[in-house]
Amino acid sequence: MHNHLKFKIALSMLPGIGGVLARNLVAYVGSVEGIFSQSVNALMKIPGIGELNARQIKNANILPRAEKEIEYINDNNIRTHFYTDKDYPRRLKNCIDAPVLLYTRGNMNLDEQRVISIVGTRNSTEYGKNVVDDLIKSFSERKYKILVVSGLAYGIDINAHRAALKHNIATVGVIAHGHDLLYPSLHRDTAQKMLHNGGMVSDFASGTKIDPSNFIKRNRIIAGLADATIIVESAKKGGALVTADIASSYNRDVFAFPGRSGDVYSKGCNQLIRNNGATLIEGIEDLEYFMNWENTPKVDAIQSQLFIDLNPVEQKIVDLLRKEGELFIDQISSEMELPVSRISSTLLNLEFKNVINALPGKMYKLR
Repeated sequence: MHNHLKFKIALSMLPGIGGVLARNLVAYVGSVEGIFSQSVNALMKIPGIGELNARQIKNANILPRAEKEIEYINDNNIRTHFYTDKDYPRRLKNCIDAPVLLYTRGNMNLDEQRVISIVGTRNSTEYGKNVVDDLIKSFSERKYKILVVSGLAYGIDINAHRAALKHNIATVGVIAHGHDLLYPSLHRDTAQKMLHNGGMVSDFASGTKIDPSNFIKRNRIIAGLADATIIVESAKKGGALVTADIASSYNRDVFAFPGRSGDVYSKGCNQLIRNNGATLIEGIEDLEYFMNWENTPKVDAIQSQLFIDLNPVEQKIVDLLRKEGELFIDQISSEMELPVSRISSTLLNLEFKNVINALPGKMYKLR
């Protein structure tokens, strides 16, 4: 197990090899370990690798660095999640450029029933703080099983984490460096509290230097972990708008709270809404409507069967959803021991029969 992890970490550390190329390497070679035993010539034949990347893979320093990282994560109670592992976040797994390896610390469920990212300007106003607090307070009042994701940055990000702690909502911060650092250090106390009901997520190993470009890279995780991204205050340019663009590229919902036309830190949100880059929301009711979270009365399952003919596979899915409430498509596939392709077509038939509802993130529930 230790040796296997070493190669996973080494793959994630390779310079010039992002998530797409890393997956390509594993697919062509057949295993993570096998990548590091290939010759330079063999690696060069893999599409997208080339001579420079091939020589980087054969760099003798990579594996010892991975060994050192294993010592660090063992000493600091850090968990790893490789993209082929069962505990790799399901929503993120569907993103083409997602990191192949995550390091997490804390007590979190990254596959929570509902996951929302909240991001915005570092120069939040009282209006923005109140919007965040009211929204997260509503999550608590409605007793939603929900995870709030943000970036632990100044402004809206830290407001979202603190509001989640205040209202007893799980919250995760995605950091742009290893777990041996915390930037900004002023947020260390909040981050420490988050470990009990949430925590920190990173795709960077310990010893990674603070680099502005890494903060842009981590935005893909903020967007990819969530069913939807909510922008609360943003200037005309900023990291929150980058996160919104990434979320849209992943076919995730993007929402924005509007502001007054003259407010500098509402211009980005108003621009997103005007250009159809985000849907305008003003509170929890709008979010519930657009995300199909509204509490609609469920049709009695026994009565519905008097009028709808279901084949054996459809009936098993209905029974499973009746028992579990809401499930992701891959959870249904696993429970049914059937391929996702078969489950997908069956779920579509059940939708046509008005038996189930499709929710964001390829989740399903009975009507």
